[in-house]
Amino acid sequence: MLQGIRNASQHWLGKIVLTIIFTLLIAGVGIFGVEEFFRGGASNKVATVGSTPITAEQVRQAYQNQLQRYQTQLKRPLTPDQARMLGLDRQVMSQLITEAALDQKTHDLGLVVPDSAVIKAIHEEKSFQNAQGQFEPQLFYQTLQRAGLNEGMFVREQRSVIARLQLAEAVSSDLHVPVAMREAVHRYTTERRAAAYLMLTPSVAGQIPEPTDDELKTWYEANKAGFRAPEFRAVNLLVVEPEAMAKPDAITEADARAAYALNKDRYGAPEKRTIQQIVFPDPAAAEAARKAITDGAKTFEAVATERGTDDKDLTLGTLTKSELFDKAVADAAFALPEGGVSQPVQGRFGTVLLRVTKIEPGTVKPFEAVEGEIRKGLALARARDAMETTRDAIEDQRAGAKPLADIAAERGLKIVSVKAVDVNGKGPDGQRVADIPDPDTTVPALFRAEIGGDNEPLRTKTGGYVWYDVTGIDAAHDKPLDEVKDGVKAGWTATEIAKRLQAKGRELVEKINKGETMEAAAQEVGVNLQEAQDLARNQAKDMLKPDDVNLIFATPVGKAGTAAAGDSRAVFKVTAATVPAFVADSPSDKQITQSFQAALADDVLSQYISEVQKNAGVKVDPAALRRAIGGEY
Repeated sequence: MLQGIRNASQHWLGKIVLTIIFTLLIAGVGIFGVEEFFRGGASNKVATVGSTPITAEQVRQAYQNQLQRYQTQLKRPLTPDQARMLGLDRQVMSQLITEAALDQKTHDLGLVVPDSAVIKAIHEEKSFQNAQGQFEPQLFYQTLQRAGLNEGMFVREQRSVIARLQLAEAVSSDLHVPVAMREAVHRYTTERRAAAYLMLTPSVAGQIPEPTDDELKTWYEANKAGFRAPEFRAVNLLVVEPEAMAKPDAITEADARAAYALNKDRYGAPEKRTIQQIVFPDPAAAEAARKAITDGAKTFEAVATERGTDDKDLTLGTLTKSELFDKAVADAAFALPEGGVSQPVQGRFGTVLLRVTKIEPGTVKPFEAVEGEIRKGLALARARDAMETTRDAIEDQRAGAKPLADIAAERGLKIVSVKAVDVNGKGPDGQRVADIPDPDTTVPALFRAEIGGDNEPLRTKTGGYVWYDVTGIDAAHDKPLDEVKDGVKAGWTATEIAKRLQAKGRELVEKINKGETMEAAAQEVGVNLQEAQDLARNQAKDMLKPDDVNLIFATPVGKAGTAAAGDSRAVFKVTAATVPAFVADSPSDKQITQSFQAALADDVLSQYISEVQKNAGVKVDPAALRRAIGGEY
């Protein structure tokens, strides 16, 4: 978000602080109390922590930033309902409350960050430095503007971040990791084991007899939950989308031509210019350089070299006028002839001289080539403008108890009739029901509704509306045994095989622990004996799953054990265990120390922040929060 935050994150303690600030309390109200969270009031302040306010603007900005991050990660837009389901509102409030609590504590303790420290931090930020590693004011202001920040906002936030880091460092730095802990971690991570093992496959279980009706019934009753049919609902949907309501043929040629004339630049490629720029400390220096260029005493390139501008930084690029951030620079550059040098231009970040080295004229498609596109665009815009009117009219009809089917027939719209859909948006065949718009939002609403209920329409991602009526509910129920008999039989058979393999495994383990060899055990059941070397915890090896390997680590050396391995069963004997000697302050020990020092600091700081919030007192205005982020939550 802010460059200062990224700067802080380079330090291990800063990473912990920022991780906690942005992710602690993700569940929301749990830390600072439910009763405080829901305490109402009407104020521009959304919340207060002690005497530190959290304003509606802070909440709006943080919420939009979080929403944008999620949408970028998911590569799709999120509806308000989806954002609430993800808990974005709670995450944002938790983040802001945690930051405010730390700010309140730094204020209570009298921690003050001097201007010199803030300036030093800004000057040391890599994003604000040029290729020579020097602070560049122009780059600083450009970066802030791209981030939507002004200098005052950034400096205040940077000062707060530095103060929070100072407080956190005082609380959790220089924590000692005990030798016993380091040695235990070393032993756990470096121990390696070897084992001989054999696999009891389902064939070892022998022929499984056909189950009796009573056996099937008993097994079915014990595992009935696995054969439960989910609730299905039958619904009627009336979907009104702007695209369906748009009527391009109703757009007159005159309206289309007027739109073409107003937006002619959109129907082709705009003019582009290759622009070079030299920055000067003041207008007088720029004017002197321009005179030397026009008199022929110096070339534009020579002046650039004198000013320390290399070839890479000299050319801004080949750009359209709208792509130039500085309006004064854009106006001057696009007023020059090709090869022309401008008068000194006072831009936002200093005085500059400009030269245009190439002009690529713009092109415009004729009206006839884009008439269809224009008509479609105008019709869609008008349909969107009329959408609220259409919504109100349909709502009036709904208030008169008119069924959706009658409303659709009257307006020439299509009713989407879904015979059965479950809470996951699937039909009885297990496939997604294709006719439901925005299923992630619509399906949960269908399962919150009741038959005959007065349901509010849902807004679609494209600006339309969905009205819905639940016409039938097939409640969740246990499927009768006769309907699922084949599945029950397969489950019973698999259970019987597992029981036999488990019994055989225990029998072999008992024999091996009494002195029988693994070779004899393998020969008894007719399978091959295998060896596994260099086994590490939580890692599969050959035919052994991670759970099998972990059980080998839980078994003493020289002893046997057995473990489920999919539809088979492993019987093993631990043959060796090795642990490298623990050497204090070795590279591996230092790595363990570093990792656990960060973890211990994380725990201590988490507890400290929780206590700070509790002592400061937190009050949240739910109504102000709804206004700040928009809508209910």
